[in-house]
Amino acid sequence: FPADVLARLLASDPGRPRLTWYDDEPGPTQGERIELSAKVLANWVSKAANLLQDDCAAGPGTTVGLDLPAHWRAVYWALATWSVGATVVLGDEVVDADVLVTTSPTAAAAHGGDAILVSLPALARSHREAGEAGGAVDEARELSTHGDQFSPMSDPEAGDLALSQDGKDTPFAELVEPQPTWGEHPRVAV
Repeated sequence: FPADVLARLLASDPGRPRLTWYDDEPGPTQGERIELSAKVLANWVSKAANLLQDDCAAGPGTTVGLDLPAHWRAVYWALATWSVGATVVLGDEVVDADVLVTTSPTAAAAHGGDAILVSLPALARSHREAGEAGGAVDEARELSTHGDQFSPMSDPEAGDLALSQDGKDTPFAELVEPQPTWGEHPRVAV
């Protein structure tokens, strides 16, 4: 399970960089470089998982739509969703998810369930358009108030749905596929 992968990263070398993000897309974060160690990544995941579990009552059976670009913030939101045992929803169905995690104030305001408004700049203290997002949680303002450690209220089962994208469903048992040919310390560029 994804939580096991994160635990192994922490156990093997918590200070080693595990996620490096270079933003080369046009926009306000172009040129940003973020490097997260296993410990820092786990901290972000714990805070986001605590927000999902405590504020949104997310757990197994809950769907969390990630309406985020390919970004380092999308990584920890996916890991947080799986940590609470919920389903990550990608693609066109994000708007129908129980919880919507988005960068769009308009989408957050229109969502019928819980919504979390994400600001992409690394050092943002609040989303500049949070006032237009209805009752959405302003992630930049609120995430830091959540705990640095996470304990799920219930763990997912192997057959529980982990990922739903454009009609293709993946259970937790099939989400993580070991890649022994990559060696002990692979670096993967996406």
